[in-house]
Amino acid sequence: MALIYHAELHPDKMELLASWLPTRPWFPRVGQLPIERVGSFRFDDPDGEVGIETHLVAVGADVVQVPLTYRGAPLEGAEKHLITTMEHSVLGTRWVYDACGDPAYAQALTASILSGQGQAPQYFENGGVREDIPESVSVVASGLPGGEELAEGPQPGPADLTVARIRAGDWDLSVVRVLELGGEAVADPSLTATWPGQDVPVLLAWAMPAQ
Repeated sequence: MALIYHAELHPDKMELLASWLPTRPWFPRVGQLPIERVGSFRFDDPDGEVGIETHLVAVGADVVQVPLTYRGAPLEGAEKHLITTMEHSVLGTRWVYDACGDPAYAQALTASILSGQGQAPQYFENGGVREDIPESVSVVASGLPGGEELAEGPQPGPADLTVARIRAGDWDLSVVRVLELGGEAVADPSLTATWPGQDVPVLLAWAMPAQ
């Protein structure tokens, strides 16, 4: 479960995304349209040290998936994935990373997809009383298909930057950056999502045995 603090953030998350996303080669170029929050969800870090949050952001007719990790200290060797630092009024300075370069995210995403557990429930604590936070995005993880051979997932071409590739132990993960809202099919194990106004499940990520 993910404990969320009542805290002030500088910069806040939408300011961070509005500054960083237009610098990404995979970000849709839609003039000067502002980005709008669609929703977000979290995974648990088994060690309780890393915040793992995925944002869905709309720009024009497109929706992009932006996984972030929040750390209390720099991640060694991940300088190129560092987005910025953020001041958190409860936790202090947080180092914010593109999660596709963070092993904590790779581990959490793999565990979610293969186990079928999906996202972590989120809650506040008010005077020792837990207050559950409604989900803004509903995430479904398929788990491993029982008794079936794993089929090939969709393979982006060499110039396609809209899918991030991550090696996670014995698995190759594919994380979709620019989402296909028509509901692109993929063989399980996979992760899909719906949200208000998007009833067709949208592919977020899938896993294949490492080659």
